[in-house]
Amino acid sequence: MLWPLLCFHALALPAREQELVEYKLRIPAPGAGREGLEAVMVRPNDARAHPLALLNHGAPRAANERGKMTPWEMLPQAREFARRGWTTVIVMRRGYGDSGGGFAEDADACGRHPDFYRSGVQSANDLRAAIAYLSKFSEVDPSRIISVGRSAGGFATVALTANPPPGLVAAISFAGGRGSPAKDTVCDSEDLIEAFRAFGKKSRIPMLWVYAQNDHYFSPHLAAEFYQAFTQAGGRAKFVSADPFRTDGHELFSLGGIRIWPAIVDDFLKSQNLVLRQTLLNLPEPPDNIAPPSQLSASGLADFRRFLTYPQHRAFAVSPSGQFGYTFGFRNEKDATRTAEDRCSSAAGKTERCTLYMVDDAIMSKQLTR
Repeated sequence: MLWPLLCFHALALPAREQELVEYKLRIPAPGAGREGLEAVMVRPNDARAHPLALLNHGAPRAANERGKMTPWEMLPQAREFARRGWTTVIVMRRGYGDSGGGFAEDADACGRHPDFYRSGVQSANDLRAAIAYLSKFSEVDPSRIISVGRSAGGFATVALTANPPPGLVAAISFAGGRGSPAKDTVCDSEDLIEAFRAFGKKSRIPMLWVYAQNDHYFSPHLAAEFYQAFTQAGGRAKFVSADPFRTDGHELFSLGGIRIWPAIVDDFLKSQNLVLRQTLLNLPEPPDNIAPPSQLSASGLADFRRFLTYPQHRAFAVSPSGQFGYTFGFRNEKDATRTAEDRCSSAAGKTERCTLYMVDDAIMSKQLTR
């Protein structure tokens, strides 16, 4: 029996019909208990079945951050796939966010007995369970499925291709790997390389691997070793060395990287005959009755309008000169506001003080609505 989909939006969007729809749902999976896996679906707003794109997340360096994660954090990436014609689902693996079950991916990365291979298998088990469940939905065409992951999620996607579920036709790994406890540090890298080699012996699904040249989790040299081990063992992958991205290229597959990574993905999908639409669906339109901060530039105004389409908990902070920072999809208001203020302060520098302009649906300043 299918668990029901639950519609969720951060705020009341305009009455005009949106071209994408977004839902939260729960996915049953072995070991995930009664709660199942937390997930969000983003898809074209029609009654047709569309091929499935399963998106999955990385792993924070600090274990106590795992419970704070939400699928909504990857909403911008999911929207990019959905507007290309995919029924896109962001899934949280066991031990992350509000998913049930305990953390099953411990590789003992910096311990005496590292086992990255087992960690990858455990991660892939959740992806496989999610695909099996979602393949029964009327919104999904189960004959064409792709898996897309970043960091530990990219590693999970590599592992999934070594034991692929029915319908998996391609996979994408952004900065795939595990075991980086600090900047430019990877514990037991030889065991990690051997895990990639072991997955390559069984993997025959075409893959795209993307690593930025300034990745401070997995260096270009180490990424090349992953790729060599995987492909020499028989795995199929196209390797893209992306230009440096901001201060850490590990964050390329993000909202900020949307000006870069979709073109790389589009080229790969075209090579696999997986282009589903010739024109992109429109992103959600924000409400038009909320005035932006008056000091924002044209690009800042565009970001504020985009912010209005994102889910709670969210916050937007701005400085007197128009520098800003914002967050969305947080577990609680406190973390959302603190992070927005920190991001704004980082952009503004020490000479300006940032203030909160909007938290969830509440305007915090006197400049209310038009």
